[in-house]
Amino acid sequence: MRYIDAFNHFFPKALWDKMMESEGAAKDIGKRMRGIPCIYDLDERLKCVDMFRKDNDYSQVISLGMPPLESLGTPEQVEEFARLGNDGMAELVQKYPDHFCGFLASLPMNSENATKEAERAFAMGANALQIHTNINGDPLDHPKYFGVFELAAKSGKPVFLHPSRGAADLSDYKNESKSKYEIWWTFGWPYETSAAMARLVFSGMMDKLPELKVLAHHLGAMVPYFEGRVGPGWDQLGKRTSDEDYSVVLAGLKKRPFDYFKDFYADTAVFGSKPATECGLAFYGEDKVLFASDSPFDPEKGPGYIRDTMKVLSEVEMSNEMREKIYFKNAQKLLGVK
Repeated sequence: MRYIDAFNHFFPKALWDKMMESEGAAKDIGKRMRGIPCIYDLDERLKCVDMFRKDNDYSQVISLGMPPLESLGTPEQVEEFARLGNDGMAELVQKYPDHFCGFLASLPMNSENATKEAERAFAMGANALQIHTNINGDPLDHPKYFGVFELAAKSGKPVFLHPSRGAADLSDYKNESKSKYEIWWTFGWPYETSAAMARLVFSGMMDKLPELKVLAHHLGAMVPYFEGRVGPGWDQLGKRTSDEDYSVVLAGLKKRPFDYFKDFYADTAVFGSKPATECGLAFYGEDKVLFASDSPFDPEKGPGYIRDTMKVLSEVEMSNEMREKIYFKNAQKLLGVK
C-alpha cells in the first residue's frame, strides 16, 4: 500500500543551524525540540522513513516544526528563516524524492513580504502553505493577511492550519497568569484550530475566496465531535449575544455555517485514537481526509505516531477505494503530489 504522510515536521540543516546561532526565541526553541534528533538530523530522519519503506511505499510531505517563524524575531530575521527553510525543503524533495515527495512552505507572516515569499516558494515547487492559527496573537481573518490566502486560492495551493498556543499566551482561568499542566496544548491547540476555522467562515473569507482549500490539522480539531453545536447551534447565531447583532453575519453568508465547516479538509494525526479517527472520518468523509502522522513528536521520537496511525486506520472498516483515497489519493489530488 502507498502512504503519503501529508503533515509531519522537519528543520532543514541551514535553518536549524541559523536558529541555533541566533539570539532570543530562535535559539531557545525548547529542550523537547532539541531532544528529538529526527526533527533536525537528516540521517535520523531518513532511517525513520526507511523503517516504513520496507513494507510499504511510504513518503512524507514535510513542513517546519514549532514554533511559528513569525514569533522568532523581527520581520527581517524571519524573512531569512523562511528563505532558509523553504530552500532547504525544496532541496530535500529534489535530493530524496522517494522519502520526501513534497513540502509545505512557511512564511514570514509578520512581514509585508510574506506574499512574495509564498510566490517564491510556489515557484520552487511548494505544494501548500503552512500557516499557524494565529499570527503573534492576530486572527487569520485580519485584512493584512488576506493577500496570502488570496494568492493560495489563485495558485490552487491549499493552506494547512497548524495550531499555535503557549502556556503564557492564554490562561485557563482569568485570575491566573498562565495555563498549567500543559492544558494549553492538550485542549488549547484543538480550540485554537477550531477558532481559526470559525474566523475564516464567519469573516466571509470562504465566500470571498471560493477556490481556497484549507486543511485543519488533527482531523479538524473539535469540529467533528461538536457537530451539533457547529450545526444547529450556530444556526442560531446571535441568540446568546445581546451586545452585537450577529443576524447580519448569518444573512451575509452564502451558505449555512455548518456547510462551510464541511468544506475543510482534515488529516488523520490524532495519535492513534480509534474513536477520534472514526468521528473525523464520519464528519469529513472519504474525499476530505489525508493520511498524516505528526511525526516525530511521539514518545519514540519518530516512528511511533506513524505506526500507530497506520494501525488504527487498518482497524477501521472502510472500502478499498476509501482506504486508497485516505492513504494517498486525496494527497495526490489536493497537493499535486505524483
